[in-house]
Amino acid sequence: MDEVDRFTEHRGLLYAVAYRLLGSVADAQDVVQDAWLRWSRVDANSVDDAEAYLVRVTTRLAIDRLRSAAVRRESYVGPWLPEPMLTTPDTADHVVRADDVSTAVLLVLEALSPTERAVFVLNEAFGYSYTDIAGILGRQVADVRQLAHRARKAVAARRRRYDTDRTTQREVTERFLAACLDGDVEALMAVLAPDVTLLSDGGGLTGAPRRPIYGPLYVARAFVVLYERRPAGSQLELAELNGAPGIVIQSDDGPVLAITLHLVDGAVQALQVVSNPAKLTGLSHSG
Repeated sequence: MDEVDRFTEHRGLLYAVAYRLLGSVADAQDVVQDAWLRWSRVDANSVDDAEAYLVRVTTRLAIDRLRSAAVRRESYVGPWLPEPMLTTPDTADHVVRADDVSTAVLLVLEALSPTERAVFVLNEAFGYSYTDIAGILGRQVADVRQLAHRARKAVAARRRRYDTDRTTQREVTERFLAACLDGDVEALMAVLAPDVTLLSDGGGLTGAPRRPIYGPLYVARAFVVLYERRPAGSQLELAELNGAPGIVIQSDDGPVLAITLHLVDGAVQALQVVSNPAKLTGLSHSG
């Protein structure tokens, strides 16, 4: 097997690691490309364990990018949300596994330091041992164990357990979509939880609200206005986003907005809307 084949064999895994670490499709793709450049400059025959080598390179590149991203986000306009990614039932298991790729989980991971996030993702999502992770990060096993403990505690304090029943998710998403199409505020309110929250990420580039919106009435009204202001000729489509049903507004020029719904007891408790054009690259059917 030549160096290209050995890299290609692990490319999906590397992308899955990078996306979970970064919450960004574009950044994950860039990190994987950088990992390939590093791989192409080494003597592949001298690397006994290609997976271990490539995951180590990818993780360290992603941590460096996370640190620079933290500085950029201090000046980000409005709420920051992870980039949504189109997924399908036949997407490889290492790309979508359980709910650890959901936008809600990725948002929770933002509370962690870059190193804590790497430890948590590698251990929880990919099953790497503390010894493996110590080798990947160049840290002592005891340090990794402590980082893992802190990360799990922080995630547990912030993480909401949302409904995962696919039938319920799809039914509620379809009802939500129909109510949007009808401009029916009451029908929208009927699928929203009393403590529903709407977060919108436009990056200051669109008319997205720059503060969270709370409560069924205000959230429903916001979506009616959002639908009325959609680009002429655009369509609302059901799509699988990050392993769960979602809604995408598609125009002739491509996707302009993505809606992710998170349910508790069959009602929408959290809505995440991304309209920042730079964050819609993962919604390309050809990408």
